[in-house]
Amino acid sequence: MTARRHGFRLAAALSVAAMLAGCASGPQVAPQRSPLAHWSPSPNFNARKAQLIVLHHTSIGDTEAALRVLKTHNSQGPVSAHYLVEMDGRIDQLVDEGDRAWQAGASRWAGMTDLNSSSIGIEIDNDGHSPFTQAQIDALIRLLADITTRLGIPRTAIVGHGDIAPGRKDDPSVQFPWDRLASYGFGLWFDAPLTPAPPGFDTLAAMRLVGYDVSVPRDAIIAFHRHYRAMETESLDSTDAAILYSLQRKLMAPRQ
Repeated sequence: MTARRHGFRLAAALSVAAMLAGCASGPQVAPQRSPLAHWSPSPNFNARKAQLIVLHHTSIGDTEAALRVLKTHNSQGPVSAHYLVEMDGRIDQLVDEGDRAWQAGASRWAGMTDLNSSSIGIEIDNDGHSPFTQAQIDALIRLLADITTRLGIPRTAIVGHGDIAPGRKDDPSVQFPWDRLASYGFGLWFDAPLTPAPPGFDTLAAMRLVGYDVSVPRDAIIAFHRHYRAMETESLDSTDAAILYSLQRKLMAPRQ
């Protein structure tokens, strides 16, 4: 066999091997990462698909400490989130959006139970008692716009950890400005001025429609109050009924 012929056969064999390797490994999927964030990977994840965005506060108020926890473990075991928004507005991405971060825990929303598999988790560096910084809220609004646009998540599908785990979690705290997010079109919010709910209006049924797990009504009411009224009381009043009536009408309105 001549050297030329041998070289041709070797090249052909290598070409076939490369094709077979490509078939075996399947199509290469590009990483899903925000151009707004610094990629700072955590190993605490597995694969899933996002339909919801869950907001948290770290309860630490120290960025470096929060990053250590999100990349290692806490007293209950390993935890992570897809993003961390720092005090100065810097955005860190710790887990690829196509992967399952460990941030929701035992939770439920709108009938979904495996929320780690169906949500993007965003931690905000805050001790749970102090106001969130302007830089953080501005960065969060940019990040929400980016994620919802790229992943096709509805802008109303943004909730707090306390909403999906009432009685177990309270983040983000009553300090979080949900109304400010709503002014940019993020999260489900009520219309003002409020219209009184009609006689016989079922507030718990409306809360269930919004997404809350009302199996323990007291916990659900406190979570609802934290989100929509920046307080943590456990009794519903006429203002709550009017808010829920507005939210119910929005959810039941025909889609354009």
